[in-house]
Amino acid sequence: MASDAVSYIRRPRLRRPFLILSFSGWSDAGSSATSAVRYLIEQLLASELAKIDPEDYYDFSVHRPQVRLVDGQREIEWPSYDFHYYKTGNELDRDFIFASGAEPHLHWKAFTRTVLDLAREWKVARIITLGALLDEVLYTKPVPLNGFSSDPELMKELDFTPSRYQGPTGIVGILADTFRKESVPHVSLWAALPHYLAPSPNPRGTLALVLRLTQWLGIRIDTGPLERAAGEFQNKVNDVVNSDPNLSALVRELQKHEFEQ
Repeated sequence: MASDAVSYIRRPRLRRPFLILSFSGWSDAGSSATSAVRYLIEQLLASELAKIDPEDYYDFSVHRPQVRLVDGQREIEWPSYDFHYYKTGNELDRDFIFASGAEPHLHWKAFTRTVLDLAREWKVARIITLGALLDEVLYTKPVPLNGFSSDPELMKELDFTPSRYQGPTGIVGILADTFRKESVPHVSLWAALPHYLAPSPNPRGTLALVLRLTQWLGIRIDTGPLERAAGEFQNKVNDVVNSDPNLSALVRELQKHEFEQ
């Protein structure tokens, strides 16, 4: 059974759901992964399912609670890790659970066990983690996507090149390792964003993740608002790069390096 830290809003009956996870922070460059999940939740009108209570997992001096005015009264909004669900009806043979929140600061092993227990309780057929990283990529080209999977056949289907990264990792890496050891089917999809742009929300990264995910999973949504936001963002970046000699020189160097390859 799932941890006592989990609070349920509803207990729907779901069919072989896919669980899609995202975390703000270290593995979410440009807020692309969490924005992708939030966009899917909004477009699909997904319903609240459950929350993981923050008490054991977050340092409130790092991720502070927020004060909100609701009907003139001050209310505290605590950070939490939230799950929403979407029932596809007759469209597909499975349902979906979307999860988003800040990367936990504390007790990663316990947090991972809680997520794993929930996946088993909900009889999840596959877990998908989303992420975004900063890399030496051209902002003028389509956003590169890559990832890894516990299923070699799925690696081929998604055209993933196995990662050779070694170094520090985040909660997404910890979860992936646990899913592998527990033989839980898992896919991780990542967007690579230009390291030389300000770490503001990057809708191009969000759009790339949403398009790849919905195409693969057969989810139909309106991507128009996100496409317009990505186009406006690209125009702003063009203006910034064109007006900054140092940035322009860096982009030309990246273009030269890519051509030489």
